[in-house]
Amino acid sequence: MLEKAAVILECFSPSGGPFRLSELSERAGLPKPTVHRLAADLVRLGRLERTGPHYRLGAKLFELGSLVPHRLDLRETALPFLQDLFEATRETVHLGVRQGMDVVYLERIHGHEALQLPSRIDGSLPLSCTAVGKALLAFSGPELTEEVLSRPLPSLTPHSITDPARLRLALEKIQVSGLAYEEQEAAAGVSCIAAPVFAGGSTVAALSVAVPRTRFSPAQLAPAVRTAALGLSRVLRTGG
Repeated sequence: MLEKAAVILECFSPSGGPFRLSELSERAGLPKPTVHRLAADLVRLGRLERTGPHYRLGAKLFELGSLVPHRLDLRETALPFLQDLFEATRETVHLGVRQGMDVVYLERIHGHEALQLPSRIDGSLPLSCTAVGKALLAFSGPELTEEVLSRPLPSLTPHSITDPARLRLALEKIQVSGLAYEEQEAAAGVSCIAAPVFAGGSTVAALSVAVPRTRFSPAQLAPAVRTAALGLSRVLRTGG
């Protein structure tokens, strides 16, 4: 049973789901009744989450994932750059990594003004609804982009991008500028700017600054965000 449960969980790689029961059965090569029974157990244990007919990876897996050594190493390496970014902006800063079609937050330093944000350490949000997520998505390869664009885009607020053509255009702009923007797409009254972090020729993380929309100034925030991301990328690339 444990082996079959592992097979079901592996079905979520690399896209992260969500999948219907019939899709999981087909991907796992297991009878639908078996998948239904094991999926129910995995939901109960927090390893999967169910919304209507769809299953996706659960929060418990993300909590366990944060204990993986390379994530701990990344967080520890990034912390001085996040602290510098906070000192430069005095705003809320984030560090996130991609998990399937979500961004998982490894660290968050609160700004001096309390913001009502849906992000939390070890929590996840859709890639398309956050600046960190869009920065990761823009530099994670065309296969993932097409996978995301082929599915209904989630909406966290009325400002979330749900039009695939609009999201594609936004990702193309991010690839040119190296900066991702989000205006009230994850939380009302909050805007965000993010930049990707690279290591070994691939995107490993992204960091961001979130501010109240009333004082969102990309021209002032962009240099600090870009500098922090470039500095962290340089350390990850050279190992020192």
